[in-house]
Amino acid sequence: MSARVLIVDDESNMRRMLRAILEQESYEVHEADGGRAALAACGAVEPEIVLLDLVMDPGPDGLTVLEQLQEQCPDPVVIMMSGKATLADAVRATKLGAFQFLEKPLTPEGVLTAASAAAELAHTRAENRALRAELPDPGEIVGSSAVMQQVRNLIEQVAATPARVLITGESGTGKELVARAIHRRSPRAARPMVSVNCAAVPRDLLESELFGHERGAFTGAVARRHGKFELADKSTLFLDEVGDMHLDAQAKLLRVLEEGTVERLGGERAKRVDVRVVAASNKNLADEVDRSRFREDLFYRLNVFPIEVPPLRERLSDLPKLVQHLAALAGARCARAPHEFSAAALERMKAHAWPGNVRELANVIERLTIVEPDGPVTETALDKILGSGPKASTTATGVSGAGNLAAALEAYEAELIQRALDGAGGNVAEAARRLETDRANLYRRMRRLGLSRNDTDVSK
Repeated sequence: MSARVLIVDDESNMRRMLRAILEQESYEVHEADGGRAALAACGAVEPEIVLLDLVMDPGPDGLTVLEQLQEQCPDPVVIMMSGKATLADAVRATKLGAFQFLEKPLTPEGVLTAASAAAELAHTRAENRALRAELPDPGEIVGSSAVMQQVRNLIEQVAATPARVLITGESGTGKELVARAIHRRSPRAARPMVSVNCAAVPRDLLESELFGHERGAFTGAVARRHGKFELADKSTLFLDEVGDMHLDAQAKLLRVLEEGTVERLGGERAKRVDVRVVAASNKNLADEVDRSRFREDLFYRLNVFPIEVPPLRERLSDLPKLVQHLAALAGARCARAPHEFSAAALERMKAHAWPGNVRELANVIERLTIVEPDGPVTETALDKILGSGPKASTTATGVSGAGNLAAALEAYEAELIQRALDGAGGNVAEAARRLETDRANLYRRMRRLGLSRNDTDVSK
């Protein structure tokens, strides 16, 4: 199996020998006499395999070049070569992404065996990339509504900066997608984003999860463990549902954000880390601060650049594109052609309240992909799954159709807010005082319910 090979070695005799061996087996061979030449050649040659010497005079050495290759040209499969390598060199090379380590003096058989395995891996990677390119991006933010365009604009504004971001919104709205979009557009995108769901980790394990621990730090700590902050060094750490973090962990998180250092549980030394924190919560953290459930100083540390992700009911114009995108993803997962949806089915979807937001919509579409035969999904098929679920349209006196608790509560909330606004002459600050809430929270609720200070019809 042939491939493009770049030989990086400061000895011309070694390069000639390797070229002769590889060209005899139909490999396309290019040469570089050092690390700087190799980095320059990568963009022009686009090698699938790099044979890289460990010790080169003058420098940089092979390990330094390998590290730079992973940042600038991560696609090639790298085979290290050296006659002076130590075990530590081999371990570090492996950690940096080297595929194999060949000891000098080289043999034709050893070179060809390593090159063949590397070529097979390179071709497999290329095939995987091609297949992924044909599939819809599961991390794509879909929708062209005004509220989603605003979210996109905020992402573009903040992504390239080191600023911390606080993403808020109801469960299932896609807060993690926003976090990943910020990371992908940031200077840290070459390294993977690290995520932790603060609500999913048991309280007594959260600090270990975030900050790591030393062996013997507590019962069951049988080995040292790196925390999420260390794993996210020079990358982005996504703290999902940060509002569920207990106060002790909040205090330690605040210290890490202030000092830029992290200390493992049971450790004696603090380690400096370069981590960009993006946090998310489905709770109103300002309310949590008022209730003494979230530290005010931590809230202001996290809330440098806020982004609110709207619920699905506030972006129903995006629903057709969302349905198409989610149907393609579900079809790929289930190895079936993506379903189309009739106009009546789409209208039925728009009438649903979607309390679970986009996550609920994705689950419904995947279920339909599994149970429905080929052909457009009808309103009848959709009703089998949605049943008499909550409808989006409500009135001040109750719910259209069979009474639904969530919709009835929403209608009653709208009625209370409208009464307060009417009584305050449209003054939102005064209405907030009458309702015993803050003005920002009242504005959020008004936007969610489609109210304005001059509204008199709460069904809007």
